[in-house]
Amino acid sequence: MVVGATKLLASKGLEATSFSEVIELTETPRGSIYHHFPGGKDELVLAALDEAERRMLDAISAAGPVSAETVLQAVVEVWRDLLSTTEVTTGCAAVAVTVATDNEALLDASAHVFETWTERLTDLFTEAGLEAETARSFASTVLATVEGAVVIARAKRSLEAYDQSVALLGILLKALKA
Repeated sequence: MVVGATKLLASKGLEATSFSEVIELTETPRGSIYHHFPGGKDELVLAALDEAERRMLDAISAAGPVSAETVLQAVVEVWRDLLSTTEVTTGCAAVAVTVATDNEALLDASAHVFETWTERLTDLFTEAGLEAETARSFASTVLATVEGAVVIARAKRSLEAYDQSVALLGILLKALKA
């Protein structure tokens, strides 16, 4: 159910991520979703954001701190692969929630996702040799660029803007290491 909700958030947005849609996508009995998420849709969305956070952490952590280039490539490939395999119809669940709500708990959860990703990238870039302050700034820049590029790619239904944007991250990284 949580994975299904995460997919729906990323592809259809917050408003379309209803219990009914999750039940249909996951073929879950109606009673199960109400049993596991008695707090309603917000509770399910919070769980979905946790899932999105975990998946990205797993993907970028798998790259390890071999080099800053390897870490950057891991982030770029995660999003490019997602865009490619979904024909540029899926984005980021945390962005979907952020742009569609004024619910403080959901906004805080989205902020937590981005902060956790930033912290992990910062750690990996630092372990790969960047100075801590530079690593933090670069991690923030990577996430902002990739997330923005994902949004634009979805809007245009094309990977062109994504590829152009992330290519500049490699150039920036080389300059930071010089």
